Amino acid sequence: MIFRLLSIITATCLALAGAANAQGKAELLWYSQAAFKLTTPGGKVIMIDPWIMGATKIPPELKDLGKIGKVDLVLVTHGHGDHLGDAIEISKTNNAPLWAPAGLNQMLLTLGLMPANLVPRMNKGGIIEPFPGVKITMVRAEHSSEMLLKDPVTGKNTTYSAGEPVGFIIELENGFKIYHMGDTGLFGDMKLIGDYYKPDLLLVPIGGHYVMNPKDAAYATKELIKPKMAWPMHYASNPFLKGTPAEYKAALGQTSIQVIDAEPGTKKQF
Repeated sequence: MIFRLLSIITATCLALAGAANAQGKAELLWYSQAAFKLTTPGGKVIMIDPWIMGATKIPPELKDLGKIGKVDLVLVTHGHGDHLGDAIEISKTNNAPLWAPAGLNQMLLTLGLMPANLVPRMNKGGIIEPFPGVKITMVRAEHSSEMLLKDPVTGKNTTYSAGEPVGFIIELENGFKIYHMGDTGLFGDMKLIGDYYKPDLLLVPIGGHYVMNPKDAAYATKELIKPKMAWPMHYASNPFLKGTPAEYKAALGQTSIQVIDAEPGTKKQF
């Protein structure tokens, strides 16, 4: 009888905690480029494309991995240095799984850079539920993915295949959905992603050259994905990424989509 009563109390407490989490807010901190720290309503911390120590536009006060705090999970969209960034160190320091394209994680394991338990395999279309109430889906991105690493024996840089690039749909405990597009060009299946997953917030690259320019990004946002809100990213970190938020807004024109005005270091709640 006592065990049954304890089970009922435990289940009730978990239900109340889940309800509280569902009513809470998410917090999103933009470091620069495509790097974000996402704190879910349930208090879980997810680092996305954490290029921090080598970043060119990040505020000095954020250029310290020790200040990030506890991390529960790391997401990486592809193998380029401005996205893989400090993911390996952050993952190992926190014993937090690093979820990335299957080919990237396999290469990290093969090269001995990561232990098997921290580089689980996943692929496009796959869905994980790493925490109660949180679902993460890997979706397509139109880009490339390679790792450039220094060979410890020769001292020369070596290029390694790093799987295929991806984006992530992140559904939080309160039902809020974030679509981090990673690096991508414009492609027609963005409409399918928008229609099927219905993201609330779009983290959209606008810099051009390597990714969509403001005009392409605006078309993807307004005509294909149709989120409630859009946060421009991946611009101004090098001379090739010339697209600006002002150009993106101008290309969007009249729209009900709210564009987040942000500088590196901006923190928002949703």
